[in-house]
Amino acid sequence: MVAIADYSDLKVWQEALALAESICAKSQAFPADERFGLTSQSRRAAVSVSSCIAEGNARNSTRDYLRFLYMASGSLAEVETQLILANRLGYLPEAEMNVLLPQSRGVQKLLQALKRALTEKNPATVPPLPVPRSRFSD
Repeated sequence: MVAIADYSDLKVWQEALALAESICAKSQAFPADERFGLTSQSRRAAVSVSSCIAEGNARNSTRDYLRFLYMASGSLAEVETQLILANRLGYLPEAEMNVLLPQSRGVQKLLQALKRALTEKNPATVPPLPVPRSRFSD
């Protein structure tokens, strides 16, 4: 087994970075009038995944690490939504979407595995789930 010196040794970070590179490359073909819209938003979300993994890894507690991994998962869901929308709008060909979505889902599986490993190592570090609030409550 290879020791993990820092976040750059993590396969999930490496795959998330590769996904961000792919999305940045593919989004270059989006229309110019989307430069500050879907192009920018999809790139930011894609970059956020690897950034959250790195930032969480640099934190001093497993609880914080998990919190950042959950944010990375949220950004990944955002990326997938933006890929589907780009395809529906005709900016991203079906064939390219069918490469990027499985790549994204592969990162999601790696994220889930890392979250599970950290949680099993110390179950007390799991961040509490937010309590749903009714719009009628104070």
